[in-house]
Amino acid sequence: MKRRKGREFAFQFLFQFDFTGRRPAQKDFDEFWADKDVDLDGRAFTEDLVLGTIDNLREIDASIQKAAENWVLQRMAAVDRNVLRAATYELLYRKDIPSAVTINEAIEIAKRYSSVEAASFINGILDTIARGIEGKGMR
Repeated sequence: MKRRKGREFAFQFLFQFDFTGRRPAQKDFDEFWADKDVDLDGRAFTEDLVLGTIDNLREIDASIQKAAENWVLQRMAAVDRNVLRAATYELLYRKDIPSAVTINEAIEIAKRYSSVEAASFINGILDTIARGIEGKGMR
């Protein structure tokens, strides 16, 4: 499985979490994978994105809010908010993934699930977050 598909799956879980507030359990993942041809590495990548994002949501949301001048996180479209959350998790915690790859993947997912305008909005916020991380020598 390509990582973009894993990111799309993670986005779907995060979108659901955003509405229900219920952290997915292993049985939820197992049911999700039941009808999908996904290898163990792909599953692990997706589950890491989902659970890592949820476990670090306070810091992730604070980073997004700081970068999103004049925007309130909870007033953003749910699609955009959750694409931003997963990508911000990658930027902050997945040092093995280059920032440019994370940002590009988020833009492509936004184009598919949201809008072209959302893609440029997401690009701007993630670029600000990435520059802040790099400026602090965290990458």
